[in-house]
Amino acid sequence: MADLKTKYMGLELKNPVIAGASSLTADPDKLKRIEEAGAAAVVYKSLFEEQIHLENLHLYELKTEYEDRNAEMITLFPSAASVPDYPYDHLLKLKKAKQSVSIPVFASLNAINKATWVEYAKKIEETGVDGLELNFYTVPEKPDKDVYDIEKEQIEILTEVKAAVAIPVAVKLSPYYTNPLQFIHNLDKEGADGLVMFNRLFQPDIDIESEQHYFPYNLSNREDSRLPLRFAGLLYGSVKASVCANTGIFNGHDVIKMLLAGSDCVQVVSTLYLNQVEVIATMISEIEKWMDKKGYTNLESFKGKLSGNNSENKSAYHRAQYIDFMMTTTEILKKYKALS
Repeated sequence: MADLKTKYMGLELKNPVIAGASSLTADPDKLKRIEEAGAAAVVYKSLFEEQIHLENLHLYELKTEYEDRNAEMITLFPSAASVPDYPYDHLLKLKKAKQSVSIPVFASLNAINKATWVEYAKKIEETGVDGLELNFYTVPEKPDKDVYDIEKEQIEILTEVKAAVAIPVAVKLSPYYTNPLQFIHNLDKEGADGLVMFNRLFQPDIDIESEQHYFPYNLSNREDSRLPLRFAGLLYGSVKASVCANTGIFNGHDVIKMLLAGSDCVQVVSTLYLNQVEVIATMISEIEKWMDKKGYTNLESFKGKLSGNNSENKSAYHRAQYIDFMMTTTEILKKYKALS
């Protein structure tokens, strides 16, 4: 039988399929189902600094709402002590999640201030999780903020968090950097244990009938996997950190593509919502069947086979690929016409 073991951030995983951060991994029942389906690890739902501020403000309002009223009236209302104190409620649930499963559990953190990143990284480590994912989810809103300053600040955050905790630390990135490869290599030099590519940012939409903004749920589709596949292929063999592909990975064949490009593992979320968490078992079975058919006994025997370094087609990950496409457009159009 094919051996699916791989390494991620220095930890040995039984297979390359990780359930990414979402509300599913924060649900105790679904978390157990994810483990039973065969996931190698899970990333617990992200802790956002904005949520910390909102919840603490809500708690403060509950505690002080009746301070200027007659003391005899206070007993008529629920005690503020019964209100969850965020983020400690999140940290408590994270600790329980870690204790409830036997597979590795990684935490996810998205903060705003540098001090907050370090403060909550330490608190997260105390829960006993196996690693921490820094979710660099940021959308610059001012044109006068320099590109260098943004990247420098994020690298400093990684450096300070790494110095503050002993658990492995990964960075989850967006693709919106001027030169993602250079930035990724700088993170690697600063000791990032893992690189997750890529974050899927929530984008606003507009309802033209109500003339209001709304935020549709941001599930990916299979075509989205081509971007992380490109960067996995470009990074293979050039960084020490583990490479984890994310976005647009729906089945076992998608996982195999990422491994051939050079990923160590993948994170999946959208397919869990669309196909139920049990799809993980199907994905693993598809990988095993493909490996048996091809005669591969373990992941290392084919990982990176079609990377930028190892592929016979050196132009696949570069602009020359666009030229190839243009030169074969007629044949492609004929194919699609025949299928329609």
